[in-house]
Amino acid sequence: MRAIQLEQPGKFRTIDIPEAAKPGPGEALIRVHRIGICGTDISGYLGKMPFYSYPRIPGHELGVEVLAVGSGVENIRVGDRCSVEPYMNCQECFSCKRNRPNCCENLQVLGVHIDGGMRPQFIVPARKLHPSGKLTLDQLALVETLGIGCHAVDRGGPQTGDHVLVVGAGPIGLSVIEFVKLTGATITVLDMNQKRLDFCKNTMGVANTITMTTPEAALKEMHAVTNGTLYPVVFDATGSTKSMSGAFEYVAFTGRIVLVGIVTDPVSFPDPLFHRREMTILASRNAMPADFRRIINLIEEGKIDTRPWITHRTPFDGLIDVFPSYTKPETGVIKAVVELS
Repeated sequence: MRAIQLEQPGKFRTIDIPEAAKPGPGEALIRVHRIGICGTDISGYLGKMPFYSYPRIPGHELGVEVLAVGSGVENIRVGDRCSVEPYMNCQECFSCKRNRPNCCENLQVLGVHIDGGMRPQFIVPARKLHPSGKLTLDQLALVETLGIGCHAVDRGGPQTGDHVLVVGAGPIGLSVIEFVKLTGATITVLDMNQKRLDFCKNTMGVANTITMTTPEAALKEMHAVTNGTLYPVVFDATGSTKSMSGAFEYVAFTGRIVLVGIVTDPVSFPDPLFHRREMTILASRNAMPADFRRIINLIEEGKIDTRPWITHRTPFDGLIDVFPSYTKPETGVIKAVVELS
């Protein structure tokens, strides 16, 4: 069967791979129907994702159908439509035993460390499948993206009445916004792309948006929006070293900054600023298994509306030609989805 492989940064190719085997104990054979394109895929294509290995079949935001199950599988059945939790953890390391499989010491993420979903069928551990009888395949492919925001917001812990800043209005920033909204906090979004800011305000109901022209101008506007206090919780979802380093300026006294994006270069900040305000720095990596079930329930209940998210679609055979356009802000991509069926 045919698969799409990222041979090296900037170079996709179509390859032939063997047909998927029969699932063993605890495993499932899945058919891939939808693949979401996210910041990790773009960073891998641009050579800016530190955990990425090449050559690699990408794809980790998946809406799939169960074709067969191995012995001992009870959580899913043949025919189920599922979202895939793409974080293959060892279940034995320090992190796993502390119920933190999202940062397993031996973590293998589909489409990053090991081959992912840009192929018609493959085998996964059945425990990594989260079924829904109500969600569409499009919606199931968006669950993992939302999981990144869900976990990041849990890390930051904003409360009702807080004023929260989200830096970066790409798909990951939007997923952060979704879950900050559920806390009852007030949101400001900072981005350089006016189309993305318009989407946040007009579609997602964000109270305040700031266009990044210069750091000085942005900071002045933030002081005006927050009556001079700045933000008790700041999320940076840009994947930009410059942005992540600059975001420390936006944190209120005793505030927290959550670095959601990942970069290859060191992130630096002025220590006097950090100590004077007694900030807390938090990393956020992947999502927890329970986040997938929570997100599926929220979409099923209508508390998260995924309909505005998908702005671009491409058939599997057209991806290689169109993918470079997804790296360009002027394309206006919020979320692109690859269709295999």
